[in-house]
Amino acid sequence: MLPANPAQGSRSAARTLTVRQALREGLARLLADHVPSASLAAELLLMHALERDRTYLYAHGDNKLSAAAGERYFGLIAERLSGKPTQYITGHQEFWGLDFEVTPDVLIPRPETEHLVEAVVERAAASGPAGPARRQIVDVGTGSGCIALALAKELPGAEIYATDISPAALGVAARNATRLGLAGRVQFRETDLLTYFLNPSYEDTFDFVISNPPYVGRDEMGQVQREVREFEPRLAWGGLERGDEVYARLFPEARRVLRPGAFVVVEIGYNMRDRVLAQLGAGWTDADIRPDLAGIPRVVVARKSRP
Repeated sequence: MLPANPAQGSRSAARTLTVRQALREGLARLLADHVPSASLAAELLLMHALERDRTYLYAHGDNKLSAAAGERYFGLIAERLSGKPTQYITGHQEFWGLDFEVTPDVLIPRPETEHLVEAVVERAAASGPAGPARRQIVDVGTGSGCIALALAKELPGAEIYATDISPAALGVAARNATRLGLAGRVQFRETDLLTYFLNPSYEDTFDFVISNPPYVGRDEMGQVQREVREFEPRLAWGGLERGDEVYARLFPEARRVLRPGAFVVVEIGYNMRDRVLAQLGAGWTDADIRPDLAGIPRVVVARKSRP
């Protein structure tokens, strides 16, 4: 892909730039176009173009870039200026201290979603329906597999399933499991929500049902960032009529597969607290709301009622 300003891109590639100069010029272009997190994007794209880490950029700032490296870098800058997220350009995103492959087939993992993992790890550490040893967990709508694989890392004794309706997303998740050395720890299932498990074999089985479902309603589409709206899979983030439809389906299914006293843990949108709690209905107790670092309600945890 050509830079946003081909003539400027050609001049940048033609003249010899140092690592530091290239980084400054890339950052200037991103800032001029008001790209979010421009400084981080400029660094990550240069690291990707050079196949080097951040330490190299700052320890070798006076090193000259080859013409080919300069052309690669400013080509990546042009891709970012088109709106394509940095993570899809580099193919990577960190989550829970793990490096995940991401493609346009999956939602890019967000830091806020780590609160889901925290909630499960905390409750799994306490005595619960399965006791302190083996736990059975299902991550619904796994996408890149970030939640399921983070839990596999933290809870080595757990039996973990991950579902998605998208075969392409499951392919990314399976590759991440292999890359992270966790391929034997998570079983992937292609299914809509919990449909695969809605049979007598799995009734009252799981200790946790977890999900970061799509929750953006049609009236909120205009508030969605361009990067999400134009590049991330809508199946994973929303465009629903109201935004709470998936919760209305997921909670009754979760009640069927969870043990009495077990937990459903879901991420919610910034303004969805009351609507999601209303969708829980009867059969749940001890509902808890966890805020993110900005104080926004982010995670709902509820326990399946005991008989």
